Order: sequence, then C-alpha cells, then structure tokens
Amino acid sequence: MVRTLFKNLLKLTQVAILVLLVIFVESSNNIKETKVLNDNYNKSIDLSTMALKLKEDIANDLYSAKDTFTGDLTGYTADCPLCSGRLACLPNYYVLDGTDTYQDVSYGNVRIVASSKNLPCGSIIRFNKERISDEPILAIVLDRGVLGNDIDLLTPEVSYANSYVGRSVITYDVLRNGWQ
Repeated sequence: MVRTLFKNLLKLTQVAILVLLVIFVESSNNIKETKVLNDNYNKSIDLSTMALKLKEDIANDLYSAKDTFTGDLTGYTADCPLCSGRLACLPNYYVLDGTDTYQDVSYGNVRIVASSKNLPCGSIIRFNKERISDEPILAIVLDRGVLGNDIDLLTPEVSYANSYVGRSVITYDVLRNGWQ
C-alpha cells in the first residue's frame, strides 16, 4: 500500500511537472518584443551641423542679412563739384543723365550708393528711411567717396538730396557682399 501510494505520488508529481513545463513553454512563446521605431533619418544631428545648415540657408536666401552696420546716410548728385558722372566701380556706369537706379540680375531695380572700401563694389544693402520710402530701400554699391560705414545715396538733384535724404544715422543690412 505504501508502494502504491508512492507510485501514485510519483505519477502525480510527473504530471504536475509536465503541466508546469507546458505552461512555461506556452508563456515564453507569448512574450512579444516591443521595439521603439525611430523614423528620423537625422539620428545624430548635433549643434555644429545645425549651425552649418543655418549658415547655408542664410547664404542661399537673397533677403537675409549677411552683416549689419551703422553709419551716416547722406545724399549726393552725379554733377557734384568733384564728380565726373561715371561711378567708381566697374562698369563705370554713366549717371549724369539723372539715372539713380541700377538693374541688378538678382535684386531687380535698386538704388545706387557710394560706400568706402569696407563694402566691395556690387554689394547690396537694405535700409529704412521713411522720408524716402515707406518700404525698405535696396541699394547697390557702385561708387566710392565716403569714409567708414557711411553711405551716400545717389539722387537725381540736389534739392531731393537736401529735402528727403539729408544727413542721418541709419542701420543697414548687407544682403550681398560684392558681385559674387
């Protein structure tokens, strides 16, 4: 009787182990892996890369400021006492006929200014002067004859230069540095 009891207990233990083994195998098959998907292709972008991209975007944008200066704005005419009617920057544009604008390939019709050699010939600047225009004024450096960061706006006549331009301190943005 003890032997029979022992055999039954052994069978019961084997069945219990077998049931536990089946439960364990089934539960291990139901474990699902959870993965986090990252579809961002720029996984390792850093600050220097972002700064280079921003610099490239600014360089490619015609109307973003590449630099900013503060100087005096004055007006002049092509027939001033020391003026020849030809501008100092090539192609020696003739302006004695009253021309005070230039047709630029990238910026269209822009005003003409004189600058010091701080700004290379062909530089495009943008400034605000409400007495001249409600809109920002785009101008190209085609002449020389001023010092430092000052700008001299070419005007059709002296009365216009005196009445609308005068002499004032302005801040202007450089949109293009030279002809490029």
